[in-house]
Amino acid sequence: MNSPANLVGTVRHFLDITDVDGTTLAKLIAEARRRKAARKGLAHGVPDADKPLEGRVLAMIFDKQSTRTRISFDVGMRQLGGTTIMLTGSEMQLAREETIADTARVLSRYVDAVMIRLLDHEMVQDLAANAGIPVINGLTKLSHPCQVLADLMTFEERKGPIKGRVVAWSGDSNNVCASWIQAAVQMGFTLRVASPPELSARPVLRHWVKANGGDVHFGTDPEKAVAGAECVVSDAWVSMGDEDSTKRHNLLKAYQVNARLMSRAAEGAIFMHCLPAHRGEEVTDDVIDGSQSAVWDEAENRLHAQKAILMWCLGKL
Repeated sequence: MNSPANLVGTVRHFLDITDVDGTTLAKLIAEARRRKAARKGLAHGVPDADKPLEGRVLAMIFDKQSTRTRISFDVGMRQLGGTTIMLTGSEMQLAREETIADTARVLSRYVDAVMIRLLDHEMVQDLAANAGIPVINGLTKLSHPCQVLADLMTFEERKGPIKGRVVAWSGDSNNVCASWIQAAVQMGFTLRVASPPELSARPVLRHWVKANGGDVHFGTDPEKAVAGAECVVSDAWVSMGDEDSTKRHNLLKAYQVNARLMSRAAEGAIFMHCLPAHRGEEVTDDVIDGSQSAVWDEAENRLHAQKAILMWCLGKL
């Protein structure tokens, strides 16, 4: 294994979509699609000899439950020839108040990269600031870049290049929405966000969009946002760390993605959701299980997108 302590050059972290430019995002999507196509070849007896991360170790740290993030990073690292170690905050000295900076310094001597899923965004930033190895944001309260890279990949599989296209978001302007907002600016597409005023995008994010000339529109009317859009995206009304679920349900019930709302979108529009879905709340069964749904491709693409991220972070892309 290459010693993490001997890494040279700039460490590549993947903490937010804004960490990479549009050209790099396109490169990551292309690599993810290439690796997805290569896996299909295995079913036809093609040997899997491509192991660019052989001997590398990925530490995965989770503070909350996870299905897609945990499995996709674990399987993805193995498919690339590397290995993983699964950790939780309660198992580590973090539970006894060891600083995140000291934890970063120690992990940098043991493993080649860290993927961390932790609601506290500042702690993840502190980990990266003190690590000598790549740190990947598996999800925080403020952003979910790995998910949105898979979403971009899914859109382009279904609809072609996303530049210049129209995507709509209906619901809480949460962490996934924030990464979609960042992606719209970086990739040059139009994003219309419809959220109740109480759950609108953070002012700092709005200011960043304006400063960077993004074509992102913030409003409160889901029908107006969805009209003519080629992709409609939603997410759970109550996520990990959210409080007062009754209030949130009351605020968001008008933002449900159902057949009526989808009929406002462009012909052939697709529906995306990062999962897990609360059926009958943010989306109805007929939409998530219908012909316009891309959620299962989206979930699969987490695997291939994570591989591209790992390759890029470890200097193989």
